[in-house]
Amino acid sequence: MVHATYSADVWPAPIAAGPLDAVVRLPGSKSLTNRELVLSALADGPSRLRAALLARDTELMVAALRSLGTGIEREGDDLVVTPGPLGGGASIDVGLAGTLMRFLPPVAALADGAVRFDGDERARRRPMATTILSLRALGAEVDDEGRATMPFTVRGTGGLPGGPVLIDASESSQFVSGLLLSGARFESGVDVEHRGARLPSLPHIDMTLAALRARGVRAEERVDAHAARWTVPAQRIRGRDVAIEPDLSNAAPFLAAAMVAGGRVAVPGWPASTTQVGDRLRGWLAAFGAEVALEHGALVVAGAGVAATPLRPVDLDLGAGGELAPTLVGLAAFADGTSTFTGIGHLRGHETDRLAALVAELDSVGVEAEELEDGLVVHGGRPVASDRPWRSWADHRMATTGALLGLATPGLVIEDVASTAKTLPGFVDLWARMLP
Repeated sequence: MVHATYSADVWPAPIAAGPLDAVVRLPGSKSLTNRELVLSALADGPSRLRAALLARDTELMVAALRSLGTGIEREGDDLVVTPGPLGGGASIDVGLAGTLMRFLPPVAALADGAVRFDGDERARRRPMATTILSLRALGAEVDDEGRATMPFTVRGTGGLPGGPVLIDASESSQFVSGLLLSGARFESGVDVEHRGARLPSLPHIDMTLAALRARGVRAEERVDAHAARWTVPAQRIRGRDVAIEPDLSNAAPFLAAAMVAGGRVAVPGWPASTTQVGDRLRGWLAAFGAEVALEHGALVVAGAGVAATPLRPVDLDLGAGGELAPTLVGLAAFADGTSTFTGIGHLRGHETDRLAALVAELDSVGVEAEELEDGLVVHGGRPVASDRPWRSWADHRMATTGALLGLATPGLVIEDVASTAKTLPGFVDLWARMLP
């Protein structure tokens, strides 16, 4: 059973009056910004994060690290981070950010004093048992009153023994990344072994490993069909001057818009090589029939528009990039046939139960969809606005998916479009500037 949040504020989703011809410049990656903020706080010297994202998730991370004793100043579009002794006595608001709730408790275990964690109502229902149990196994004291969810308190003593730990990270790769980011500061480092069901979003762990190695941290990975293990020995973390890439996952609704409305959309600054899962859009959008090309450092997507040509149905395993699923499911609503998406059962534990939310909202616009154990089936057609808003469920990606459908669905209104500020402040203005 999922519980939607409702808002009196509704936003009439703009209709595309004609084919698009837009260049959309996106702010920095949330995933990269929050990883680099944690590493900068634990480093042996100052760091500068260039073009860092300024959004709710990153602002909460900055506030949390400051409360633990880290100096963080904004200089233009940059964040300058000066490590300091980690102190307790803090109360950290994680909002609804998975990166905060999974990345910061290991940092708090290194602080000298108690650190309390809590967040939005939905955050209290997100899976946290793996973080709590793994920290206890590594020598930390965590008081959760038996809930295995927030709120809980980490009682730091200024250090953590560390060492080997066996976890089940099948609900989120963030459980692994959280331990690896702080592991170099544990007395014996950390040796993380995953045992359980399929591990989702492996590219996010690759992102964590790349960020560690760029700061001089030796990090080993052994992943095969039978086991997954990561080792970070105790060592120093270097301060670093790093440029944050644009958020490629936030590019998804804008690039998909070219397929719904017709025309072309370009996102400049697309890296030639990246650990961001958003880069998988190149193949996944092409599967629907889009023309996709890298041109002069920009990713360009072009399409005929669903009014002229329905999209092709797809059969996609999205296990490597489940955060892109809402956009791709939105496209499937316009496909000429049935689409199947697998590898995304873990989305039930995201900002909301995204599988149930997508089925409910597609049903509201007349598109049939049903849940699988590990995904969704969508029977494409022609969405039609109902007499109620498209609900965001306090989830930024649900809101942007509604905006995408709205390009070709007259009368569609979105409830709580402000939820997009979680990772993309100014979404409404960016969306409006994209349209002809």
